[in-house]
This record gives sequence, structure tokens and C-alpha cells, in this order.
Amino acid sequence: MPVIDKERPVLVTGASGYIASWIVRFLLEEGHVVHATVRDKTQTEKVAHLTEIDSRESGQLRLFEADLLKPGSFAEAMKGCALVIHTASPFQLNTKDPQRSLIDPALKGTRNVLETAKHTPGVQRVVLTSSVAAIYGDAIELESAPGQVFTEDQWNESSSLRHQPYSYSKTVAEREAWKIAGTQSEWDLVTINPGFVMGPSLSQRTDGTSTQFMQSMANGQFKAGAPDLYFGVVDVREVARAHLLAGFISEAEGRHILSASEHSILEMSHMLRESYGDKYPFPKKLLPNIFLYLFGPFQGFSWNFLRRNLGYPLRFNNRKSRAKLGLKYRPVAETLREHILQLEKDGLL
Repeated sequence: MPVIDKERPVLVTGASGYIASWIVRFLLEEGHVVHATVRDKTQTEKVAHLTEIDSRESGQLRLFEADLLKPGSFAEAMKGCALVIHTASPFQLNTKDPQRSLIDPALKGTRNVLETAKHTPGVQRVVLTSSVAAIYGDAIELESAPGQVFTEDQWNESSSLRHQPYSYSKTVAEREAWKIAGTQSEWDLVTINPGFVMGPSLSQRTDGTSTQFMQSMANGQFKAGAPDLYFGVVDVREVARAHLLAGFISEAEGRHILSASEHSILEMSHMLRESYGDKYPFPKKLLPNIFLYLFGPFQGFSWNFLRRNLGYPLRFNNRKSRAKLGLKYRPVAETLREHILQLEKDGLL
């Protein structure tokens, strides 16, 4: 188990993303030199929040351009780094071409970054942002899970290119990461497997699934009723902090489920209503399943997905993240409330 050299730079891929931005912020607050990769440095609106953080914190930010699908494009950014945090991967639940928009960037991008790490002297550890989607495919699978709880020992074996392609992309990418890690001995691999990541964003981008979900909750999209779907919910700040803990704690190893607690969409709505009352048209009831079966396919929800997820609760064991990383979780109600506050402050509601 390596002792990570904190005096050397830390590489963060996909640095302008929702989770990665918080990782960069925490690293800069702690005085680290951060090599941050983005696809295009000239798109200043996408990196402005990072440069603003850099201007006020003690660390140092260096921006690099890199493309997940271009072999070798991470080599320059990785030079001199002891720790590599690979977060760059698309998060889209509905797409017309999952192979091109999900599978290729996740799988080939992970292969690109980790193969580069194999040929970069001095890399000691790679922390990969995976997902609970690499642990299970559909909520119905909880019924056959040992003890009826999902743990780090399980792998998603039900998703495919045609069914749950996002979950499939996370699964094949993490499996590829472990495969590559096993071909060398210069660095070790640690993965972070969060549930549905919520909480305030550091940028004003609205193209992220978490922000779009919260906007849908507040703008009345679920006013007729909430689908009976469940999520393991975790604050984005805990997810970011977990990456740093996994990166610098020498004994950190393996996979780490991150979920503060598990809730239905309606339960999350009740939490928001307790904070905001009737200020926003949060759903007050469940949407009858028959409506989802009738209209869900037009919204990108297949009948197979609905049959295997509607009405099935989730349960995750987060003991390892608490015991091995020392991670502390804030209440989900606080996460949701502060996400709305951020959207209000940025004029996005």
C-alpha cells in the first residue's frame, strides 16, 4: 500500500464536471497542485468556476486539454503526478446512440487514462469514479441479493447495450479498470461507487442529470404524481471528499459504495416540501403505475425497465466507506434543500 506523495501534483480528469469540480475545490483548499483536464480550454464559461476557485485558494490549478477517445492525450497532464483521479465519463439516462455517447467514452476513456498511467513514471494510485450502477442493474435484483442489501462484492450482470446502457457503461468501464490494474504493480486502483449524486453545483451548467432532476421536481413536471422509483442518494460534497480520502489514505483499497440513505422520489419530495412548503409544485402523491406503462416508453422508459424497477426499494451497505475512509454523511434532506438554494441563487428555477 503506497504512501502517496502529497507534494506532487494530482491529476483530475473531466475537471469541469459536477463531482470533479468539488474534488478540484477541495484539493486547492488543501494547497495541492492540480492538473485538471477539460476537452476545450477555450470554452471559458465551462471552466470559469474553476479559475475563480483557483484565484482565492492556496493551491495551484493547471488546465490541460484531453480527449477520452484520443490515445495519449492525457500523457502531458499526467507527468509528475502521484495520484490520478479519473472522473470523466458521460451521465445520460436517455440517448439514441448509447454505444457512441455512453459506452465508447466510458470504456475507451478509462482504458486511455489507465494505459497512460501504466507508462507514466511515478504514478502511485488511480482513483476511479464508478457507480452503484456497476453493482446492480435493476432494483428487483435486491430481492435475490445476500441479506437483501447491495454490497461491494456484487457486480451488475443484467445491464446491456439495449437495457440500462448507462449502467452497462459504468460496469464495463470499471471491469476494464480492474483488468488493467492487474497487469502492473506500479500503482494501485481504488474505486468510488456513488448512488444518485445530489447537492449544490459549483457551476451554473444545466446539462447535468442531477440538476435536471431537481429542476423537474421544482418546476411541476411531477405535479401529477411521482414515479414509484427509488434511489440511494448521496451529497456531491461527500462524493468529492471520498475521492480525496481514497487517494491519500494508504490503506484504502477496492470498491466503496456511497449512499447516505435510500429514498423514493416521493419521499424526497416530502423532504423538500418540509423546507419550502408550497413555494414549488413538488409532487404530493404517487403517479399510478398504469400511466407509466402507457406513457413511459415515450419518455425513454422501456416496459422492461418499469417492470424491474417500479415499486422496488433499494438498500445499500455503506459501512466500508464509513469504516475505511472515515466518511461522514449529511442528511439527505439537507442535501436536497441546499441544492434548491444553489439553483435559486444561480437563477435556474
